[in-house]
Amino acid sequence: MADLIVKAAVKEALNDKNVASDFYDALDEEVKELLEDAARRAEENDRKTVQPRDL
Repeated sequence: MADLIVKAAVKEALNDKNVASDFYDALDEEVKELLEDAARRAEENDRKTVQPRDL
């Protein structure tokens, strides 16, 4: 699967903080799990559209 996060945007959001190289992989994995959970909740509610409430 492609990266779900944009490294430059993450670095910008963290302002002047340094970011460890493995942080991006961990964050990408967290986002992947969040999306999978949201998709599962939508499916459990007989919807194909993932909505904010699925988060």
